Amino acid sequence: MEPVFKIDLEKMLSNSPKIILELGSGKKKKPGRILIDKVDMPHIDIITDLEEGLSFLPDNSIDEIHSKSLLEHIDNFDLLMREIWRVLKPSGKKYLYVPHFSNPYYFSDYTHKRFFGLYSFEYFSKQQHFKRKVPSFYNNQNEFKTQEITLIFTSPWKPRKLLKRVFQKIVNLHPWFMEFYEENLCYIIPCYALKATLKPIKS
Repeated sequence: MEPVFKIDLEKMLSNSPKIILELGSGKKKKPGRILIDKVDMPHIDIITDLEEGLSFLPDNSIDEIHSKSLLEHIDNFDLLMREIWRVLKPSGKKYLYVPHFSNPYYFSDYTHKRFFGLYSFEYFSKQQHFKRKVPSFYNNQNEFKTQEITLIFTSPWKPRKLLKRVFQKIVNLHPWFMEFYEENLCYIIPCYALKATLKPIKS
């Protein structure tokens, strides 16, 4: 799928002091961001298939990349993560929000391709955030450091939502609590989502 540009991307890359991308933007436009989506909507700036990467962007050209409830829809996940690493500046950051594997609503959406847990993005890092270590050699050329990670708890029912918000504060107090929760409690009190900030490690 050839990208369709509704903006002068080259001009923006040359003149804007800070370049922020929103991948899979949904229905709303957030000020100051370049919105990229496969679906053509009036507020979308670049129409493209993210399964094919971000080849229209130069290396080390982007300050921030945001995505909310997008990565679980991607088949070619390795490619997109490599592309995110490539286009981010060494000082850049990737902000993401994805469903946790214990989310009871995750499996209802037939468009979801994958699920995520505390260690999912540790596979992209040698500087691992948690006590339990995972192999990092799969992606050692495209390394990220996890700067921040939060387990999100919520519910469509208000009384449960309030209780889960209290539980969220306790669980996220320390990485040890987070690991203990995921190993022992996640199917008793399911987690809704995972929010993280990744920084590319570049020499």
